[in-house]
Amino acid sequence: MSDVATYRLLDGKQCSEAVRAEIASKAAAVTAQRGRAPHLAAVLVGNDGASRTYVESKVKACASVGFRSSLIELPASTTEAELLDLIAKLNGDRDLDGFIVQLPLPKHINEEKVTLAIDPSQDVDGFHPESLGRMVLGLPGFLPATPAGIVELLRHYGVPTAGKHCVVVGRSNIVGTPMSILMSRNTEPGNCTVTLTHSRTKDLTSITRQADILIVAIGKPEFITADMVKEGAVVVDVGIHRITDPTKKRGFRLVGDVKAQEVAPKSSWFSPVPGGVGPMTITSLLLNTLKAAQR
Repeated sequence: MSDVATYRLLDGKQCSEAVRAEIASKAAAVTAQRGRAPHLAAVLVGNDGASRTYVESKVKACASVGFRSSLIELPASTTEAELLDLIAKLNGDRDLDGFIVQLPLPKHINEEKVTLAIDPSQDVDGFHPESLGRMVLGLPGFLPATPAGIVELLRHYGVPTAGKHCVVVGRSNIVGTPMSILMSRNTEPGNCTVTLTHSRTKDLTSITRQADILIVAIGKPEFITADMVKEGAVVVDVGIHRITDPTKKRGFRLVGDVKAQEVAPKSSWFSPVPGGVGPMTITSLLLNTLKAAQR
């Protein structure tokens, strides 16, 4: 196993600060040109603690780059019809550049219906089928925030990707599947040979051990262990989980989908949890909102 000191951090906090400085400069130009700041709205349904924390982080991020933000809070009892009615109103609000509906939603609301109801021109989360279709074809549009943030993280640190074997663990529509597409595109970062794996992949370890770049979004705490990773691989950990830990002041610790203390020393580059992919996801949302305002 390599020396612990040899791997380098993919520091999402440092990278996001650099990108947000550029966003703030461009946002000021937009504001001066049209007389109003870029404006992002977030809809929060119910009282999910993680969702609330995440939305509040987005609101703070907007303020830090000179955006306006609006937080629309709805009770968990909100009906699907009421939420769809609100989305129709937001679609027609010319004072908004983009909006998001924070997931997950209460179980009685169909998330697919909600996603389809959002006007693609305001879909700054990049979840609408039109947004995903434009991504597949390499056309201008809104990229899903987490995959786009990972690409920006790799670009910022100059991680070589062309000709590399990238293995993505997890096939969600929000992270894994779009991630596999972005890494295979004829762009930089990109130009990888990509293998997309998931919970039903046979002999997963034999595949992950082939990865030059391993991107893990399986949603299982500390799922990837040292024996599953090739020496010198680039490892990007997308997961974040609260694990009960009575030795901690808060009573819990945060871990990712990768067993960091084992895997990081084998890596050439490693994204920590927290402080890796998370800050870049929010920064990508800001980039999409800026893009909407510039249009």
